[in-house]
Amino acid sequence: MQVLDHHSALEENFPHTVGEIQSASTIDWAKHVNLKQLSQLLGLSQTTISRALNGYPEVNADTRQRVLEAARKTGYRPNRAAQRLATGRAGSIGLVMPTADGHDSDVHFGEFLAGLGDEAVKYDFQFVISPSHPDDEEATCRRLVASGNIDAVFLAYMREKDDRIAMLRSLGTPFVVHGRSIGIPTDYPYLDIDNTGAFYDATRLLVQLGHSRIALLNGPEHLTFAIRRRKGTLKALGEKGLTLPENLMQHSAMTDEHGFRAVERFLQLDNPPTAVLCSSTVLALGAVRAVNRAGLKLGKDISLIAHDDVLPMLRPENFTVPLTTTRSSLRAAGSRIAKRLIARILGQEPLPEQELWKTDLIVRASTGPAPRR
Repeated sequence: MQVLDHHSALEENFPHTVGEIQSASTIDWAKHVNLKQLSQLLGLSQTTISRALNGYPEVNADTRQRVLEAARKTGYRPNRAAQRLATGRAGSIGLVMPTADGHDSDVHFGEFLAGLGDEAVKYDFQFVISPSHPDDEEATCRRLVASGNIDAVFLAYMREKDDRIAMLRSLGTPFVVHGRSIGIPTDYPYLDIDNTGAFYDATRLLVQLGHSRIALLNGPEHLTFAIRRRKGTLKALGEKGLTLPENLMQHSAMTDEHGFRAVERFLQLDNPPTAVLCSSTVLALGAVRAVNRAGLKLGKDISLIAHDDVLPMLRPENFTVPLTTTRSSLRAAGSRIAKRLIARILGQEPLPEQELWKTDLIVRASTGPAPRR
């Protein structure tokens, strides 16, 4: 049974809507409203509004959403210092962003952040992003947690025997890992996709189409998603007695230029590949450019499958030859991780601690039978 404060039963049926709030003439909208004014406009007590904004579970979802929407429309912002004193929470999620001179930026990280934001905005949560040299991420994460400015943190870019997991456990801060490490027990909260299964399915499709010489454009070799994608590729090839030659494999940052240079090099071999697997549509963009420059027809002279992270600026169906893909949404993953962290922080009904998402194989025109040579 839900318990509300003594005003709530009447207040939740109060007829004010955000549309009526916008049309009200008693407020100077050039200035942000205060809590008392927002209370009058919504017909809710200041206590109910504060509890809704601070994530108290006794305020139902409809009321909370109504308050958050009105706060956005009117420009009302609660005092963060007062919130922290009242609730003991900072209202923020922390993350470390690796960056350094010569370190390639990652467009995939931006899409993941958009998903985090989709969920965080529903509860008026903020992000605290700490840039860090890639070699100093653990110390940066410690400083971020010690600052007291966050309630939870998420980890990304998983590696083998990743020490950061044990470090976060020792700090006692709620966290969720995007991905999974290798070589240590998988007994921590995570969300990952089945990278091994995704590239096993993709490779098996190419083998079924008669391809026996398949190249792999993979992510950085120290990251576990790339290790698992290579494993899935090798498994499917091995079932048919096929191999993955070293000169047909590249591990690199997932950029257009890396994709272009790799496929350009592959196509100059005496025995070039008839198919290419790409760990990202960004890599695939460069790979397709190399195929076109060589005067080859994608899907006929050479086949290509990309891992599709549903990037809004680079949709596989919009390529001149639509790309066959293993589909997984980074934005959906970001939203889910934020949802889990916020539920933990606010004491809401617990969500699954460990999730492994399957990918879909979407077949389009970039894959076809192996050409006869």
